[in-house]
Amino acid sequence: MARAGHRKKRNPATVHQLPFQTVENPYTPVEVLDEEQVEKIVDGALKILSEQGMRFMQAESRKILASAGARVDETEQMVLFDRDMVLEKVALAPSSFGLGARNPAHDLIVGTNKTIFSSVGGPAFCSDLENGRRAGTYDELCDYLKLVQCLNIIHQEGGGAFEAMDLPAESRHLDLYLAQLTLLDKNSQAYALGRERTIDCIEMTAIALGCDRTELRKNPAIMAVINTNSPRQLDIPMSEAVLELARSGQVSCITPFTLAGSMSPVTLAGTLAQQTAEIMAVTALAETAAPGAAVVYGSFSSNVDMQSGEPALGTPEFTKMALASCQIARRLGLPSRTSNTTTSNCVDAQSAYESEMSLWGSLMGHANLINHAAGWLEGGLTASFEKLILDAEMLQMMVKTLEPIKVNDDEIALDAIATVEPGGHHFLTEHTLARYETAFYPTMLSDRKNFEDWREKGSQDTAVRANAIWKKLLLEYEKPAIDVATEEALQQYVAKRKLEIAAQTK
Repeated sequence: MARAGHRKKRNPATVHQLPFQTVENPYTPVEVLDEEQVEKIVDGALKILSEQGMRFMQAESRKILASAGARVDETEQMVLFDRDMVLEKVALAPSSFGLGARNPAHDLIVGTNKTIFSSVGGPAFCSDLENGRRAGTYDELCDYLKLVQCLNIIHQEGGGAFEAMDLPAESRHLDLYLAQLTLLDKNSQAYALGRERTIDCIEMTAIALGCDRTELRKNPAIMAVINTNSPRQLDIPMSEAVLELARSGQVSCITPFTLAGSMSPVTLAGTLAQQTAEIMAVTALAETAAPGAAVVYGSFSSNVDMQSGEPALGTPEFTKMALASCQIARRLGLPSRTSNTTTSNCVDAQSAYESEMSLWGSLMGHANLINHAAGWLEGGLTASFEKLILDAEMLQMMVKTLEPIKVNDDEIALDAIATVEPGGHHFLTEHTLARYETAFYPTMLSDRKNFEDWREKGSQDTAVRANAIWKKLLLEYEKPAIDVATEEALQQYVAKRKLEIAAQTK
């Protein structure tokens, strides 16, 4: 038996991370709807499309849908769909597909029984403990992207953690793409606000991957979130992005913003029916423009607070609709997307328990993509540096929970049990000493010190500890290798496009 003094001590300064890995859920999905209820919701969605229709504000989209047999009212910009046509178009979309990354080790599969964690994308502000909530800069955005690269549990960058407000609005997407493609070697989502921004992402991704657009079409590497303007409307920039992505062989994650009681019915079933109708309508557009286009069934359904009218996120209603949405997506043969959400304004207990509700519903429903999986705060208005670490800890813990329990003679450990007398302990058994370093999850953020030790070391709460961790990770960041000529080509593309955009805006 080894002596206690021979045990290796862990370095307390180490940030304990799981390795980058594919997350696959071995458990049976939690289903909150029975088969008949799922069919009733899908049938309701088809009735919405055939009887009320959906507004497509872009003329080209209406023309494309009319060519497939949809009825179009040009005056009202409304499109009404035949149910068989909708189902036929939805059936053309693949149930799973790949997404490439600059580092092939970070390539992703969207669909099957796999789950992708994507970092927060789209907020207007950033925040940290020292400087509070503020308009972010490009340098701060780059720091955030570096942390996404450092955190092994995050599979995908979410399309820009926050706006770089020190850069011109009309061209800052180019700076974002340059940062994504050079500071990370993971897959990143696009900033697909309109056709030109989408094309820029496609062109720059092709440069970064050393391929042309034909090769990129065969091996997609770009996904963008397409938000409908619920209820039942798709605006021009989103329509342009859907068409460009579909025709280029890239991916649209179609996500209505349906808040029960506000942009959708107050009932959960009604909200799910409207959400499904909007997703199927936009899917029909993508499949008519490019049969076989990859799409994702995106759910962001929650409720409003009926006292204030404010969005309520991380709620029981959000969780139930995430679970139900995964069921509906499976019924339609589409990959599913949910989110990690909270309305908390700071990194506190509320931010953790609302995120925990969101994540558990997503994982137990077998969502294929969890957007905003790390970093989201304030109902999506803020990307928090500390919340990024808090969420990474929760994601790691959940992934460990998905690992099946091993059951064999060695694991049941009857020999080890026999060596310990009643009232004794297992700390120094050979069985324990052979496994103690890897037996349990080594926390990245949680503090397990007793009260006296915790107080002696500064009484640090979770947010303070998370602050220290992201700063340590940032110091340890190493830029992933990239060919010099490739990086120069990306910089040249950005410079050229900025000149073109400046000329257009004069």
